Amino acid sequence: MAPKHRDGAVIATIPGTYITYAHTVAAYAAFLGAFIVGCSLHYKKIVQNQWFGYPIEWFPSVSATIGDRYPERSVFQLLIAVTSGPRFLMVFLNYCVTNRQGSFLPKFVAAVGVFRTFTCGGWTYVTSTDGHMAHDVFMVAYLVATIPWTVGNIALSPAGTRSLRLRKYFGAGFFLMLVPLTYFFLQHKIHRVPGAYTTYAMCEWLVVLLDVAFDAVTAVDFSGVEIVVTDVKGFSRGENPRVADKILQQEKDKPIGQVFDARFSWPALMDAAAETYLGFTFWSILTGLGVTVWYFPLWYMGLSGYEVTVMSSVSPFLLGIGPLRRLATRYMPVTLGLSVAGLAAYLAHSPEGKLAGVSIGVWMGCLAWPAAFYAERGNPSKLESKIAAWSIGLIASSVAKFANQTNNPVWPIMYAGNGGWNKTGLALFALAIARVSRHQASNGDAPQSLPKPKGSSALAGLGLAGLLFALHSLLSDSSTMIMWVWEGYPVRGPLPVPHGAWTIFAMSIGLVFGLFYPNLARGWTAFGAGSVGAAFLTLSHNWTGYYGALTLTVYLLAVTPSMISNAVRFPPGRTFFIGFFVYNLMVLFHCWVVAYAFVPGGYLVREHTDWIMITTMLLIGCGVFSGLQNSTPARQSSLRPPPNPAARKQRSYYIYVLLALQLTSIAVAFIRFPSYNYKSYHPESKAITAGIWTIHFSIDNDMLSSENRMEALIRESELDVIGLLESDQQRIIMGNRDSTQVLAENLGMYVDAGPGPNKHTWGCALLSKFPIVNSTHHLTPSPVGELAPAIHATLDVYGEMIDVFVFHSGQEEDVEDRRQQTAYVTELMGASPRPSILLSYLVTKPKEGNYNTWVSERSGMRDIDPSDWDRWCEYILYKGMKRTGYARISRSTITDTELQVGKFVVGQPEGTDDIIPESQVPEDLRFPALFRGEGVRGHRYHVFDEPRYYA
Repeated sequence: MAPKHRDGAVIATIPGTYITYAHTVAAYAAFLGAFIVGCSLHYKKIVQNQWFGYPIEWFPSVSATIGDRYPERSVFQLLIAVTSGPRFLMVFLNYCVTNRQGSFLPKFVAAVGVFRTFTCGGWTYVTSTDGHMAHDVFMVAYLVATIPWTVGNIALSPAGTRSLRLRKYFGAGFFLMLVPLTYFFLQHKIHRVPGAYTTYAMCEWLVVLLDVAFDAVTAVDFSGVEIVVTDVKGFSRGENPRVADKILQQEKDKPIGQVFDARFSWPALMDAAAETYLGFTFWSILTGLGVTVWYFPLWYMGLSGYEVTVMSSVSPFLLGIGPLRRLATRYMPVTLGLSVAGLAAYLAHSPEGKLAGVSIGVWMGCLAWPAAFYAERGNPSKLESKIAAWSIGLIASSVAKFANQTNNPVWPIMYAGNGGWNKTGLALFALAIARVSRHQASNGDAPQSLPKPKGSSALAGLGLAGLLFALHSLLSDSSTMIMWVWEGYPVRGPLPVPHGAWTIFAMSIGLVFGLFYPNLARGWTAFGAGSVGAAFLTLSHNWTGYYGALTLTVYLLAVTPSMISNAVRFPPGRTFFIGFFVYNLMVLFHCWVVAYAFVPGGYLVREHTDWIMITTMLLIGCGVFSGLQNSTPARQSSLRPPPNPAARKQRSYYIYVLLALQLTSIAVAFIRFPSYNYKSYHPESKAITAGIWTIHFSIDNDMLSSENRMEALIRESELDVIGLLESDQQRIIMGNRDSTQVLAENLGMYVDAGPGPNKHTWGCALLSKFPIVNSTHHLTPSPVGELAPAIHATLDVYGEMIDVFVFHSGQEEDVEDRRQQTAYVTELMGASPRPSILLSYLVTKPKEGNYNTWVSERSGMRDIDPSDWDRWCEYILYKGMKRTGYARISRSTITDTELQVGKFVVGQPEGTDDIIPESQVPEDLRFPALFRGEGVRGHRYHVFDEPRYYA
């Protein structure tokens, strides 16, 4: 007979707390059981890592404990399987007690809970040995999903209850523990600190315990719930207010309250996503213009005439013509849709065609967006949505580049063969245009309730110019400012991965701050904070400089909404024209500080990035002044704006888009994080194969990104160390890219990207299979011509310290520069007591002029092949080790310079210059045979038509 239970009989009753208890016990048993079994049977093996073992490391990590060893792996997998049943029931019960009619958040949290359960199964049953990529994807997905799971459950907890307090404690502990966990992991992985992995392992175990403890709090919520299912305390009827309800009640008239509104609309979210994607395409096309323009002076070795297309962005002057302005605003989807030419430019076969397509796309985009802003100037809610979409579009562009190793996948220099997603980009653009076409824009000339603006439109335009330039030059790639503060090894500051995600997070925080607190963001206090950040970024290095960069980042995105909102008060043809025209002048200024030797009047601004930063902040200050002129005293005195139509539900959907981008950036940072377990090609013979290559900024003869082709040649040449010249692309005119990230990650190499973009050089970089123990950047004497960069690095090669120098000399015309540079670097090499290799671009003939200083007793260096008379630019010199081989490999259409390669053996005397046949050379010291004869893909041994080997 069925038992009676209050409102009626049920077949059986299972207290809800039993579900939580079962889940908690099974989960802890899985981890602790594997820990006990592992320590009992394989203790020394599971505390061993790639650098150290017992007794230096004495505590095993979670991954080592539950990984590939039997039987602890089986114990863990068995008990985790047992955990899955209670887990699904716990997620279901949690949904039942928090759900209410019309509420979206409980459904979302439940979906995340199910997703986390499946991803947990993924990384449990697919080990890193079974499938490294799949294991990492499941693990990243699990960790990323933990964020909405934690925040969502806290928001759904009954206010003022024990469960809320416990969730806050365990949730905060979980996320705070990630800080030391990440720190000690980096100490172990990068710095190889003895014992750091043990501390990391302890942090990892605490994270696991806190993760399970957070879910165990459901026992408090389920104390009044029974299966099948009777609610005895009214949770599911909504009698107890939740955190989200309490916030909504307190903040209902304030902007942030709208985010927690229970109403949710998928169509509205799709609208926000479509608008954001159009913002993404604007920034993608605009940032693609510089890199397509750069191709022409690069290959012409001087001004080509095509540089005039930089001015494609001045199209807003057309908005000063009444009929054209009305046409642009009335048919906004058409105006914006014509910018598709920039996305379709990749279809053009010629560089000129690509440039033409991008120029048209920029012209139409820079016309459409100001028109869209101006059209909504009388509707604060819609105007804010447009600004949010445009700003988040920049963040999305940065995330896309972060995920694609600093190349934007829809640029015209990309295609399917080198990682492009151009067809997908076009399809999404068509869908986004179709979506926004459903909403008719306001008539830009309709009667408006706005008062006449105060002050000059020129000030508002100058503010726009400074803002546009700062956003483009510093934030269109998440690694740009990290490269500003990079000073070499040992690592003393941020790295592009994972800290690029920090930059993206700061961008999002800044935009949210600007939307919720516009009165504070538009003021002089915020401007002062941003200026201090700019000063630290410009004058400091490593972490200090990067903290300044993050401060400036927050400010730039925070001031964007108020800056644009003020600008649309003025006539758009004049204001936005001034903004884009002065922005273009800043772009040229930005280029001339390094290209001063090639442009008229360039010497006036030589090496003055500090002037650029000062000018940028002064321009933004003009916009701040104009904005405060048009802000009423009442609005200025309050941090928050008074209730107004801008605080509408639509804002929350852009917050959702921002959250999705943040989760994506976190996942990308985890997936891209380097393994640092790199191996040389021929360790058995203690060989080191080194090369030098001038990569022409990674743009090939056909105006395509060339990283994939370079990677293939470097890999096939079996290079352990390579110096790259003309490698600094972190400027607007070069697309704010960093090819060293692509090459280092894909080839499995350590990388020193060399002097940063604020050092005014064309760049030099070092990639190495061997750990870089120390590296120093040098700006060699250049009294007349361009700055000549150098890297002096010490590598740990098979336990012996080897110095590698990478150097790019000045131009042929600057004789005195090259003489002083030769003396400077020669002193560096001569002062090193260690075996050394110079990978260089010297601009001299063999055995003439400066060559006799490079190869001399003063430097102690020898030429890799004194008999090779056909050289002018690239040279490889060495000392203190045996040189066994030398080869010159043709460039194909990748760049304008060949790849030179030398083979050396560490720990052996230098040997003679006598050339010997390949048959006398051990197999592992020979060069690859695939470059003989016609070679592959246009790469072959040339000049000698084969490698040379030495006794």
